[in-house]
Amino acid sequence: MQEVFKDFGTGGLLKIGNELLLESYRKPKQAGIYIFIRTTTQKAHIEVDGVPYIISEHSLLALTPIQFLHYTEGENLIVYQFNREFYCIKDHDQEVSCAGLLFFGNAHIPVIDLGDKEERKFDTLHEVFVDELETEDTIQAEMLRMLMARFMIISTRLLKAKEGFSEANNDVKVDLLRGFNLLVEEYYKSEHSVSFYADKLFKSPKTLSNTFSKFNTTPLQIIHERIILEAKRLLIYTDKTAKEIAYEIGFDDASHLSRLFKNQTQQSPSEFKKQLKKSF
Repeated sequence: MQEVFKDFGTGGLLKIGNELLLESYRKPKQAGIYIFIRTTTQKAHIEVDGVPYIISEHSLLALTPIQFLHYTEGENLIVYQFNREFYCIKDHDQEVSCAGLLFFGNAHIPVIDLGDKEERKFDTLHEVFVDELETEDTIQAEMLRMLMARFMIISTRLLKAKEGFSEANNDVKVDLLRGFNLLVEEYYKSEHSVSFYADKLFKSPKTLSNTFSKFNTTPLQIIHERIILEAKRLLIYTDKTAKEIAYEIGFDDASHLSRLFKNQTQQSPSEFKKQLKKSF
């Protein structure tokens, strides 16, 4: 089963189907689109940015267009794919936008476990999605966006409950973390200091450190992890040298990236690349 909606006015695209929608990722490539993978009766096996994940039964996982996806195994999956033009060009509450908690509010890939009650909610919503995709009229696009917003709201509530973000005080901290992650995504190739991001957020570096300690991380760690993630992506998926990668990520001296890479991974970039070749 695969249903496709195209909005020729905006270029918006929405696809809903099963694991067949993931077949194009049998070889690792950049997702290029927002993806939700929902498991039902069986587990799914994927790699994201070279890291293997086993998604348990009755779970939901969210991916962004910038991540590299490799789909290896899974049955009875429910998959949603949409591009920025379909959902992101509309004004949504910050928490359920394309820059929301599901995509940029975490230091890790969010996987949400679904109980029986949540499964029923998503099953009902899925039926409405499919029905609406088969109803072609002038308000179809708006209805589908409303359904996706509902999907995002339910998912975000579940994620907040799982991560303990439900209290109002925690909402402020989550917004700060999400805002920081968005800025890092925009500037990590040129700005590597915490003070730059603190200034952008009108906070002191100390305030950021104190806030992020509640999430068992630090501002500098988030910056470094994003730099290393990009370095790994380029090492895995391109033929660029360590020197070329260092320059692309904003290091004038390749040895600085090499030192950071080794501190974070216990391997130099060249050692990481050699290990990759052995694994293949």
